[in-house]
Amino acid sequence: MPSVLFVFTSADKTLTGAPTGWFLPEAAHPYYVLAPHANIDFAAPAGPNPPLDDVSIQMFKDDEGSVKFLNDEIVKQKLANAKKLSDVKVEDYDAIFYVGGHGPVIDLASDPVNANLVNEFWNSNKIVSAVCHGPAALVLGVDTAGNSIFAGRRATGFSNTEEEAMGKVKDVPFLLEDRIGTLGGQFEKAEDWQPKVIVDGRLITGQNPASAHGVGEALLKALGGQ
Repeated sequence: MPSVLFVFTSADKTLTGAPTGWFLPEAAHPYYVLAPHANIDFAAPAGPNPPLDDVSIQMFKDDEGSVKFLNDEIVKQKLANAKKLSDVKVEDYDAIFYVGGHGPVIDLASDPVNANLVNEFWNSNKIVSAVCHGPAALVLGVDTAGNSIFAGRRATGFSNTEEEAMGKVKDVPFLLEDRIGTLGGQFEKAEDWQPKVIVDGRLITGQNPASAHGVGEALLKALGGQ
């Protein structure tokens, strides 16, 4: 059975001081796609109990997968025992997946420990995947030649227009769509809030919460599952 590392943010506030964290469906939907077919561990920069964005609970309280995830005893244990990023051994996993929420733009995007982790996964020919704001965790990732892992590749993530619609532009240090373009990536997007998943070799990215299930499916396929 393949092994996948889910990485969550440890940031609980945005630049404006607004509460933030990881976004519920962006963990729940891929988790339930993958859980029957893969071993899954959780990790975050600070380790146990990464902060959940309460807004996502309210927005998705009628979402069956999200509600199930909140009440899942196995998930609760995984969150309570989440590894610190500094304790992760890349050789234990076949793929890494970054859960979105505004938090990753605040901490993971500039975390040198995380940057090293991305580099190790990428340069070990493992799958690197993320959804929504999760791709922000990859912006410091480089290949063995020192080039951004986005350079010359198709990718997606939370779009400028979606960020503007949420009124969150001032809450984050950069806009993901702009940053991926600056790094040489070919940013592609669907209409706001519509699902969009891009697979470019070992790089798998999804645009928004609606894309989380599709990212899980793409990751499962990349791991050799059905």
